[in-house]
Amino acid sequence: MPIRDILHLGNPMLWEKSAPVSDIDSEETGLLIEDLRDTLRAFYYANGYGRGIAAPQIGVLKRIVWIRMRPEGFCAALINPEIVWQDTARYELWDDCLSFPDLLVRVTRAVAVKVKYTDIGGFEQELRAEGDLSELLQHEIDHLDGILSIHRAVSPQAFASREEWERLYSE
Repeated sequence: MPIRDILHLGNPMLWEKSAPVSDIDSEETGLLIEDLRDTLRAFYYANGYGRGIAAPQIGVLKRIVWIRMRPEGFCAALINPEIVWQDTARYELWDDCLSFPDLLVRVTRAVAVKVKYTDIGGFEQELRAEGDLSELLQHEIDHLDGILSIHRAVSPQAFASREEWERLYSE
């Protein structure tokens, strides 16, 4: 159960576009997915939050994300995910990221998306997501394209420290 270091803001690898995965059934891909799963789990139990992680966040420029909606909720590896449709309706929210855990950013996201991806069995899947899952998928797929939530900030005033955010919004 190797726990990988999560790259932090300032690491140029976070701004690079990831390469598609062609060897889906390889041992290397399987081990990478396990590392993503275990790293996210360790982060969650250490920090109390974290629903998804993209391979670039652990220094691997491959198009793979691991999502885990709650400790007991929906979990999946999405290989080569691509948003194939998004609702024109949008909403604003505070977004956090494992790569800058002390900062939250106000962004807008599509209310719903449809994502095409390959599962760990090598089968093409399509997932229609709304709400929290939609937002999470958009965030993680952005990572695969070298886009961070700071790039999507609604304004220069759209940043808050985690401490400030918790004081203002978690009551």
